[in-house]
Amino acid sequence: MEAMEAMEGARSVETPRKEEEDEEEPTTLEGARCVSARHELLLTLDNADKPCPESYRRNSPNEVGLMAVAENFQRQYSHLCPDRKPLLLCPTNEWGVKKFVSTTLRPTATDHLELFTWQGCASFVADFLSLEPLEPPENLPGSLFSPTLVLQSQKATCLESSTLLCSLLLGANYDAYCVSGYATKDTCLLDRSLLRCPLLAAPPQDGTSEQDPLENKYLVKPATELRSRFMTQQEEKKKKLEVEEQQEGERQAADPLWGLRVHCWVLVLSGSRGVLQNLFIDPLTGDSHAPDDQRFLGVESVWNHLNYYVNMQDCSSGCADMAFDLEDLSRWEPLLYGALSTKQLALCIARKKEREMMSRLLKEEKQEEEEGEEPVVFEMPRSWVSYINISKEDLEIRWPGGQKTTRYRKAKLEHFAPHLNPDGLVRRLATYKDLACTEEVTVKSCYQQRNDHLEEAEINAADDSTTERFTRGRTFYLLLHRFWSRSQQHHMRFSSAARVDGLARRTLSLRDMTETFEGRKDFLFHRHAVFLKDPHLSTADSDEEVQEEEQLQEVLERFHRDQSKPANIDVAERLFLLAEGRIEVTYHLEDHRCVASRRSFVKPLGSTERKKAEDFRPDMVSSFQVDASEEPLKNMTLSQMLDDLVEDEQQVALQISMSRKEVADILTCREKEKQSVGLPFSPWTTSGAAKARGERQEMERQAEEEEWWLQERKKDILAPLLIRLGDPQALSAEDARRLYLECLAESKWRLVEKAELIQQRFEQETQELQRKQQWYQKNQQSMASLDREEYQKYCAEKTLRIGVAKRRLSMHMTAAPLEYQNLDVRLRNDPRLAPHLLT
Repeated sequence: MEAMEAMEGARSVETPRKEEEDEEEPTTLEGARCVSARHELLLTLDNADKPCPESYRRNSPNEVGLMAVAENFQRQYSHLCPDRKPLLLCPTNEWGVKKFVSTTLRPTATDHLELFTWQGCASFVADFLSLEPLEPPENLPGSLFSPTLVLQSQKATCLESSTLLCSLLLGANYDAYCVSGYATKDTCLLDRSLLRCPLLAAPPQDGTSEQDPLENKYLVKPATELRSRFMTQQEEKKKKLEVEEQQEGERQAADPLWGLRVHCWVLVLSGSRGVLQNLFIDPLTGDSHAPDDQRFLGVESVWNHLNYYVNMQDCSSGCADMAFDLEDLSRWEPLLYGALSTKQLALCIARKKEREMMSRLLKEEKQEEEEGEEPVVFEMPRSWVSYINISKEDLEIRWPGGQKTTRYRKAKLEHFAPHLNPDGLVRRLATYKDLACTEEVTVKSCYQQRNDHLEEAEINAADDSTTERFTRGRTFYLLLHRFWSRSQQHHMRFSSAARVDGLARRTLSLRDMTETFEGRKDFLFHRHAVFLKDPHLSTADSDEEVQEEEQLQEVLERFHRDQSKPANIDVAERLFLLAEGRIEVTYHLEDHRCVASRRSFVKPLGSTERKKAEDFRPDMVSSFQVDASEEPLKNMTLSQMLDDLVEDEQQVALQISMSRKEVADILTCREKEKQSVGLPFSPWTTSGAAKARGERQEMERQAEEEEWWLQERKKDILAPLLIRLGDPQALSAEDARRLYLECLAESKWRLVEKAELIQQRFEQETQELQRKQQWYQKNQQSMASLDREEYQKYCAEKTLRIGVAKRRLSMHMTAAPLEYQNLDVRLRNDPRLAPHLLT
């Protein structure tokens, strides 16, 4: 403790001198700096669109003073702890300027719901960035690029990924810290080749099952299975050798850098945003781990945007025994003594609110005295990084280049951005038999926004089966389709609530078909049909429907209990033995009975050309009634019951035929859908919005071109005549002369027609005026003064119209020859007609 106090004293003495020197000569980009190829590439990316902010190229006076404190702290730390590696304090940014690691954190709150939780932030950072391994892996990096550049390049080291993730978590009000320490080789290099894929179901434990059946001591014990002990021993030896060979292949060689590989991750302390326990978040995978996880081997330091803390605890046994109370000075050494921590900042805010509430009671002078008594502490400068902007397009594209591949133990997982693949593929998981991933066992593909509503497709090479899962809303209300190519067996699952018949599942093979129903009014829930010969999955025509009953061997139907009927007349099971000509009916069990009533019917023979149909006989029915006191049914009732059963048998055969036809239609529909896979257009995505914008611009361009074409066609006097000829590209001499004469003739006809129209209007107005004058001559003696005024107005209006018509006719007779002459000149000068008219 005395040593640390000495460090603080020395730091407080040396800091002002260093600040003065740095204020006189501020750090700029013009100093000597070493820029690697990666630096140059990222600098090019950063300068491509917009100029770099001044804070990226220069240190402020506060940052200069902070680096002086950090340099002094580093020097004394190396002196007091010579056996520990130097701390990561002031790496260079992308412009070669030294920046303190805490100022590289930029707490950023986003408006994306996906980034409101630590799970969403960690998943985004792990998916969006690709790993740049540290070189050499046992040394701290000399550079730390800004989160803004990391987002632009989508390449980052573990330190840069942790910085981005910590910035997002701090913006989401988590108590997050970047951790500099050591981890295993698999963690540092993001090697998951020996880990089980999290999307695969966990294997069941040996000797146990998912649901152990209840033991029944009254069951008959099965016969003892006789097996050779020698054969059993040989099989066990063979399995043991296979397991040993597999373990040898999976066993990794010892890492010579065990405990020395530098890694950086994020620490989230409990107490904020509902976090109950401290947790580590690996930015490379996005997974959370307990602090005692064996993959994390030690901690050197942690920091956030407020302070930097050095671990003073023993990490020889990993992080299991570490305490993360950063205010405990015996375990954590802060770089800035007295600086606000996250807890202290919350207390300060509470105190400030309390002061504001008490400001009305206390005097301002007293408040100033109290505020003056507070010691002045060197605070962490504000971040030099610009605002971290994560766009909606970044969230949609997600992975670098829109796709990412991860290798697991005997599995390979591929992710794709939506709308990247034309078939809507967003994820594909392939499992293999061997560790080298050469022989596929299963391939599971997930899709989004397909027009055929396909959500998942799984191909199993072991049993040669294919499983397709669909979302609700497709034709036939199909939810799942599994088929086996070798046995030609199809298993389908439907949305029973959407179907009229309540069908939930259907299994069809070459020999039988099983259907399961839900929520039917007739209480039917099971139907099993056995065929005499293999059915063909093709569209059945009328002949096949007629012969459907002949193809059936037997049909079994089961019904739920109908509480509105007595149990002895409520049918529980019907068995139609079509090949034997019998029908068996079993009823539900009555209360306190262990045997159910049943009846067996023999169908009468049908009519033929030589023989009449067989009549009902009492020996055609064999009945068993549990209650012997009940009166047996009469022959008339039994005969009617048999007729109803025969009619139901025909209906069942027809329904089975329709079921087989529906399966054939589904298969035909799926073949057509596979040939024309498409994605529906969605303007709510960034890619869809860009596509909609491009289509709108194209439509506007085409509309402008069409409008220009129409305007040009209106100016072209030959356009109507050329359309009659099929709008040819070139005209012959004969067509040109004919067009010339027709155009002049049509123009002459229009001029004459216009003159005749004006002449007719002139003559009509003159005749109406003359008739009105004659009427006035006859009635002027008996007319009132009001009628005289109306007559005068009428004559004035008609006179004006006659004058206008006469003037228009005169003007037209003068202009028509000139217009005709101008048209003749225009036609002779037209480039399409001139060559032919000159000759």
